[in-house]
Amino acid sequence: MTEYLWRLPSRGDGRRANPELRRRGGFGGPAPATPATDVRPGRFGPFDDLHQIIDASELNGLDGVLAPYDPLGEESWVVAGGALRATRHARVIVEFHPAFGTPVYAAKVSATLQRLSAGRLAWRLVVDTDPADERARGDRVGGDDRYARAAEFLTVAKGVWNAEPVAGAGFRGTGFDYAGEFYDVIDGGFRGILSGLPLPEVHLTGNSAAALELSARHADVHVFTETPDGFADGLAELRRRAAGHGRLVRAGLELPVIARETEAEAWARVERQWRELRPGNADASARSLGDGRWAGFGELGYPQDIGLVGSYEQVAARLREYAAAGVDSFVLSGHPHIEEVHRAGEHLLHLADPAGRVLKEAIA
Repeated sequence: MTEYLWRLPSRGDGRRANPELRRRGGFGGPAPATPATDVRPGRFGPFDDLHQIIDASELNGLDGVLAPYDPLGEESWVVAGGALRATRHARVIVEFHPAFGTPVYAAKVSATLQRLSAGRLAWRLVVDTDPADERARGDRVGGDDRYARAAEFLTVAKGVWNAEPVAGAGFRGTGFDYAGEFYDVIDGGFRGILSGLPLPEVHLTGNSAAALELSARHADVHVFTETPDGFADGLAELRRRAAGHGRLVRAGLELPVIARETEAEAWARVERQWRELRPGNADASARSLGDGRWAGFGELGYPQDIGLVGSYEQVAARLREYAAAGVDSFVLSGHPHIEEVHRAGEHLLHLADPAGRVLKEAIA
């Protein structure tokens, strides 16, 4: 069964192409009053809208959600905790930077979340960030040192984690020692209620040699993004590097999606969004790569430039092609999120993954 996840919004939501005009969730300034405006103050907060998206994702059969790292948006750890509390079955992937805290602290927070959620938390480390973001966080680690630090972070986090129960013994650890360039640990290791829990699955991203090597050593899933030339070379290199370490790393792919009943309807949606941002340049089809991929999503405020546009059948066929090429985890996105989650659940997933999502026989 192919895994399908949904990327949650981190700066509000809405129908408009311009992110500054997406006012759901308290971002984008106050909405203009209309006859349908609820004038009662304090009735709903920013997380009410976000939790509707989380609930819609689980109810529509998506396997989980991604709480993205966004230095200008909602804090991903808080969103992930809320998502775990609001769901019963969905996996929740928290994306965070290694400079968030020490690996021991991140592991301890995660152990508590694993206890509260029956083991549904996963990690996605973001390593390669914008220099301005690094300066704003007071982070002086740059270049390939970022990947060296991430490797130490994961080594330490895994080292203090005990998947088997260990009896409590006051303040004693379990004997994990580590002396690295970025972290030092003496007698680390969780006991008692913080032990006997599943280690969060590790997702990593990036196309550089350093990113692929980090994943080959430490990742459970490496998430690619589309490029005009595809990502087949990157996937082959990842597998080669992972095999050199005696490991197998699953492949993921993150894609924005605009899917409708017909291809014409999907492209009409693209054109409307495009005209809002570029009223004098309305030919969005010029960014089409000719195979269902469109390279204009970045202009519409998505983190990725390339995604899929077409009818439900066309987009599903493309997703099946990716799956046949070795991708078994997808992170989809679209806005407005609640509406697009329902479209994906009702019209797309059963076509993209019929073996895993279509009932073959009646259950007695």
